[in-house]
Amino acid sequence: MEVYIIRHTPVAIGKDTCYGQSNVPLADTFLQDAEKLKNQLPNDFDAIYCSPLERCKDLATALEYTSIHIDNALLEMNFGDWENKKWNDLNQEDLNNWMTDFVKVKTPNGENLIELFDRVKQFLDNLRKQQHKKVLLITHAGVIRCVWTYLLQIPLTNIFKIPVDYGQKLIINLSTEHNLDSIKKIG
Repeated sequence: MEVYIIRHTPVAIGKDTCYGQSNVPLADTFLQDAEKLKNQLPNDFDAIYCSPLERCKDLATALEYTSIHIDNALLEMNFGDWENKKWNDLNQEDLNNWMTDFVKVKTPNGENLIELFDRVKQFLDNLRKQQHKKVLLITHAGVIRCVWTYLLQIPLTNIFKIPVDYGQKLIINLSTEHNLDSIKKIG
């Protein structure tokens, strides 16, 4: 199965703000960004899965796809009490504890990386069993990094070594067996 995975387009908030499962506004360039992606994607998908967050659903709508399956497994990491707060305004001791072990340490009233990875892994394991030929996932950087981790079987501690830009595409071949999976294209 050929799986296209794209990250939503740029947002209209700074990198100094923590956001994960919050709905945040898209950048003023959204229509142009969506049009560029539309021209780069095929239109013959068997299934389209999308995060329930507005930035992903808006992109799915702009790409003019119908029959979109909204799936919570494709949500970005839940940062809990840190959502929509400036990184510098967070309790620095809590932030340092999380940064020391972001794999296992949960954000206050949020989740840790293991929980995010488990959601993505379960989604991919279930998708693998489907009879689709070509699928599109519209999602977030954290989810895409988890897909990389899943495919390459690398430690979760290395997840932030993988850059994922806004609007970036990853195309993979998801086989019936994990050891036959492959990365087809990065764009």
